[in-house]
Amino acid sequence: MQTLEICAGAGGQALGLEQAGFKHVAVIEIDEHCCASLRVNRPNWNVFGGGAAGDVTKFDGTPYRGQIDLLAGGIPCPPFSIAGKQLGEHDERNLFPEVLRLVEEVQPRAVMIENVPGLLSPTFDKYRARIVNRLAELGFTCRWEKLNASDFGVPQFRPRAVLIAIERDYFDHFYWPSSSATPAPTVGETLADLISKNGWEGTSEWTIRANRIAPTIVGGSKKHGGPDLGPSRAKQAWEALGVNGHLIADAPPPSRFSGNPTLTVRMVARLQGFPDEWQFVGKKTNAYRQVGNAFPPPVARAVGQQILHCLSASRLRAVG
Repeated sequence: MQTLEICAGAGGQALGLEQAGFKHVAVIEIDEHCCASLRVNRPNWNVFGGGAAGDVTKFDGTPYRGQIDLLAGGIPCPPFSIAGKQLGEHDERNLFPEVLRLVEEVQPRAVMIENVPGLLSPTFDKYRARIVNRLAELGFTCRWEKLNASDFGVPQFRPRAVLIAIERDYFDHFYWPSSSATPAPTVGETLADLISKNGWEGTSEWTIRANRIAPTIVGGSKKHGGPDLGPSRAKQAWEALGVNGHLIADAPPPSRFSGNPTLTVRMVARLQGFPDEWQFVGKKTNAYRQVGNAFPPPVARAVGQQILHCLSASRLRAVG
């Protein structure tokens, strides 16, 4: 099963889909730091990006027509985020028109688009309906769903809106993934080994205090200053877990450290569900933004497995 992914970022969704069993024919991303990360981690992927080549508005999907099973992506969130002005279709960063154009050009068998849960609010009911209607004209049946990362083993409360569109005749084979039977680990359980790497004497006490899943990690924008763990309310939630959310650290706390530790980029990446071997190219601010804006790989894997099952079942039925 082959995919074409747009707005791939540092590869959270692409990694999850790879783990589900998909092969990436093309991966498109405009940010040069993200592209460097993609190439370092997966030199075999065909990465378009680092400039005009990664601009989705200029990408021609027609050479891929008939070759792609799944068109996927996590398009920019600010047009629909409750933290912004919620301009939706009137926001110049809205890429749903490009998604619809690429669906028409590529003619995939399925589509998977991830965004912020604000997209599911009544504010955007009419716009979602127009998207669904256009996809229906192109032969797809669609469903929107809000998925929480913590339901799939990610130690973070991270609700996301996911759009799935599958060829109309085969949509009855698709089912949303079920939540994991095992609760997601806590922040303390997840980070104890990393937070103690420099021999911090307060590790045991901190691990007990950090006994819940993390609040939603915020990646920030290029207009934002340095990296931190989000706005005031988020920082308060981190404070309750014993974490200083005002900074991102270069290293774990030293042995005699006193107070609330700050997290490193690697720690935040683990809270996002990235494997420890996944690298993020760039200085701390760029690396953190790549992590913070990612779609957790375990969630992408769970949805991808359901899409793969659906497409495999439909292919078998077509052959039969």
